[in-house]
Amino acid sequence: MITLRAVLYILAFALFIYGLMGLTGPRTAVRGNAIAAAGMVVAVVATLLTPGLSNWWLIVLGLVIGTVIGVPAARRVKMTAMPQMVALFNGVGGGAVALTAWVEFRETTGFQGEPVNVAIATLFAAIIGSISFWGSLVAFGKLQEIVPGRPITVGRLQMPLNVLLLAGAVGCAVAIGLGGSAELLLVAVLVLAGLAGIAVVLPIGGADMPVVVSLLNAFTGLSAAAAGLALSNTAMIVAGMLVGASGSILTDQMAKAMNRSIPSIVAGGFGGAETAAPAITGGGTVRSVSAADVAVQLAYAGQVIVVPGYGMAVAQAQHAVQDMAKLLVDKGVVVDYAIHPVAGRMPGHMNVLLAEADVPYEQLKEMDEINDEFARTDVALVIGANDVTNPAARTDPNSPIYGMPILNVDQAKAVIVLKRSMRAGFAGVDNPLYTDQKTAMLFGDAKSSVREVVEELKAL
Repeated sequence: MITLRAVLYILAFALFIYGLMGLTGPRTAVRGNAIAAAGMVVAVVATLLTPGLSNWWLIVLGLVIGTVIGVPAARRVKMTAMPQMVALFNGVGGGAVALTAWVEFRETTGFQGEPVNVAIATLFAAIIGSISFWGSLVAFGKLQEIVPGRPITVGRLQMPLNVLLLAGAVGCAVAIGLGGSAELLLVAVLVLAGLAGIAVVLPIGGADMPVVVSLLNAFTGLSAAAAGLALSNTAMIVAGMLVGASGSILTDQMAKAMNRSIPSIVAGGFGGAETAAPAITGGGTVRSVSAADVAVQLAYAGQVIVVPGYGMAVAQAQHAVQDMAKLLVDKGVVVDYAIHPVAGRMPGHMNVLLAEADVPYEQLKEMDEINDEFARTDVALVIGANDVTNPAARTDPNSPIYGMPILNVDQAKAVIVLKRSMRAGFAGVDNPLYTDQKTAMLFGDAKSSVREVVEELKAL
């Protein structure tokens, strides 16, 4: 039986890794998810074969409840709400680890007679899992706009408060490790760590939520790996380390894409969702055009680069955009899509939306690949992307986003921006691109605007 379990675990790990490799591109992402899911099924079966395992009915009940809740929720969620779902599901994982640590504490009567490494791993899992759970709930609330997207802070006391809460959780954990067996100590660990998670995420602005979700995802993986060490569960160790490592790498890459350090993000974000529409600066004038004007300009262009953003996601305009692109390609126009690493509300948000609309993978260009093309492009069509196209990031040292790598939209020969209004982006800063002489604004819902452009293109 032990040999069979070992073989099944090895098979599960291979499927995890192979599935993760499939997530590197839209074409293989669905298959990668399916392969990783199959690996998890194998890992669960291997765990159920553990000698002396009892309470099978509780395990089956948990699987049934999770399936009944999780599958419909995942199938019904809108693509615009996918970041919220990721944050919520990630938080549930951290919460499960925290509860597992609590159960382990109770079953061992405060780790009496357990090796020191088991106590340390379990307490680490309790702290990190609780931080991840409550922090993810706050991130979900900000993305869902239940909680204001702007930074919520107590000013200069915020950092001391964060340190105090974390130190309190660690202190209670140390007391347990030194022999304390009172259950209230473990409850204090979970509560203080949870408050620390809330206190850390609340002051972070909505513009930084993609990085925060990725960081909390890495935390959940590390807590699961620690719980696996405590429980001698190889599947949890490997799966947790894969999630922790990949989440950490992704967090680092996203922070670099914003030209910011992870500590500076955790110390407090720079933007939020609740910002008033800023005044037009620099004495520029906004030039508004009609769908017919946009259609003519696109039809007679040699090359068009579409720059999608969260505005496209909110309007669910990706299918209309693909219909427009097909018409342009039929007219001999070269069409590409410029994808900024932090466009949208989670890593790969734009890639997922466009893949759903069957946009050919070769048309999706990452920032480093497409940026040099803007200077040779006839029209850059910006659909609801604000901060990632803001030239102030290059030109204004006083801008909160100064130094953040952006898409070189302002270097195109002509720029057309689709927006509902002149309201600022998620970072809450003005975008001088909108008053550039070569920029034209098409105001309105992105899906409706693109559909109007499509009808005008058909009439040409």
